[in-house]
Amino acid sequence: MNTTTDAGGPIILFDAECILCSANAQLVLSNDRQKRFRLASMQGPVGAALYRRFGIDPTNPDSIIVVDGDHMLRDSDAVLAIYAGLGWPWKALSIFKAVPRFIRDPLYRMIARNRYRIFGKRDSCWLPAPEFRDRIL
Repeated sequence: MNTTTDAGGPIILFDAECILCSANAQLVLSNDRQKRFRLASMQGPVGAALYRRFGIDPTNPDSIIVVDGDHMLRDSDAVLAIYAGLGWPWKALSIFKAVPRFIRDPLYRMIARNRYRIFGKRDSCWLPAPEFRDRIL
């Protein structure tokens, strides 16, 4: 039994060097009132292991993923699941589920591939404020 993934709710795996990704992680931590989500960076051992578990190279990931037990969401489905899990007003973004995935995912992947060029890259991994450290794996 893997208690890292089996207990405590879904895990959002993100790029802690990406400015957009770490800003999104901060948004999740600040707005997840029910403390539903935990986060792991792809640069850390937990995040890298989970990326590999689902067949994604953690040194060159093409997607954010959300892992809930043995289930994994990626690309736009992962992003929409995160915002739906935060509750209102973020849940309103679930309306984009009406847009077919064959439209949503290529747009997501284009942004993901160019995230450093568009938003920038940190010199070191982002670290959460002390009050959120218990939710980082």
